[in-house]
Amino acid sequence: MKTENATGDASRLYQAILPHLQGALWNDVRNVHTLAWMVTGMLLSRRSTPSFWLPHVHSRAAFAQSTERRFRRWLGNKHLHPSLLYGPIITRALREWGQDTLVLALDTSVLFEKFCLIRVSVLFRGRAVPLVSRVLEHSSAQVDTDELLPVLAEAKGLLDFVGIRQVRLLADRGFCDTDLMAWLQHCGWTYRIRIKSTLILSTPDGQRLCKIGDVKLQPRETACFHHVRLTGRQFGPVHVVLGRPSDDPEQWQVVSNEPTSVETFGEYGERFQIEEGFLDEKSGLFELEASKLRDVKSLERLVMVISVATLLLVSEGLDVVERGDRRRVDPHWQRGLSYLKIGHKAMSYALSRGQRFFRTLRLRGGPDPEPPKPRKRDQPSSLDSLKNGWHVSFHFIS
Repeated sequence: MKTENATGDASRLYQAILPHLQGALWNDVRNVHTLAWMVTGMLLSRRSTPSFWLPHVHSRAAFAQSTERRFRRWLGNKHLHPSLLYGPIITRALREWGQDTLVLALDTSVLFEKFCLIRVSVLFRGRAVPLVSRVLEHSSAQVDTDELLPVLAEAKGLLDFVGIRQVRLLADRGFCDTDLMAWLQHCGWTYRIRIKSTLILSTPDGQRLCKIGDVKLQPRETACFHHVRLTGRQFGPVHVVLGRPSDDPEQWQVVSNEPTSVETFGEYGERFQIEEGFLDEKSGLFELEASKLRDVKSLERLVMVISVATLLLVSEGLDVVERGDRRRVDPHWQRGLSYLKIGHKAMSYALSRGQRFFRTLRLRGGPDPEPPKPRKRDQPSSLDSLKNGWHVSFHFIS
């Protein structure tokens, strides 16, 4: 049952959100209040379309059209830069990360068959929390490295600001580019990137070893190549692991600037969390694909609003779990929901009972105090099955 009209939930939600936004670089204080109402409307309506936020917004406007026009002016305001607004919010959440390695995922997603969303996300206990987002008018998910590096540079600047140096980046084979790998190496980051079968492996002195696609493995066999070079450019040294998890002919191929093993597949497999994040945004929790915005900059600001909402919910989920209150909102004996969904349920629970919520904004490093409950119906993933492979061979090239 919805209670916002009867108990003033929207106003209380707005008041809980506003303090977390006020530290950003605002050119006009009215803009921060508008953003707080936009996030409020999005969380209560679970939609990314401004017209769905209107029943939840309290304002002096006499007509709904006036409020909707206010939101659309905000989304179209060229003086509001998402990087300058979201950066202070996400860095505040990462202040308590600690010394643990922070894992990032790089990926792209096509919107409305016209735009491409470039996203760098923090992988946090099964969820991808946006760190940097960029929208381009580009109808393909394939983006040149020249477009990616400014996004990654912005992510590095944010992490350097909060003193996080231990970083690992995960990316799919669409990002297999030696210029990107060289940039990551220069930053001091480690990486796990899936590579294409057409790449050539060579020894450090330039002698060709093989083409990746020519290495034929038996089912559940893994092969590691250490201290090799990639492509005709002789990029390296790098470390490569190949694996065939089942009778399926497809092989998994991952490159890293750290020595590889069977465990590398598990590390790379964390990348799929960002795809779950895109699903939440586009058709799950926020229905981004129902939005009618078709302007690059307006869409980028809308994506920022979604990023703020996601961060708040995941942070609330973390707070609930660490307080030992998870079972008040999660019906599973062991954790069966993501931190995002726990946060959303906890918000609704607190609103219906007049309790406090969104008290903190933080993402803390370290192991998950309540790992998710394994589901019996799930089959082992192809990546997991490699860990129980029949044979692992190592090739050390010197």
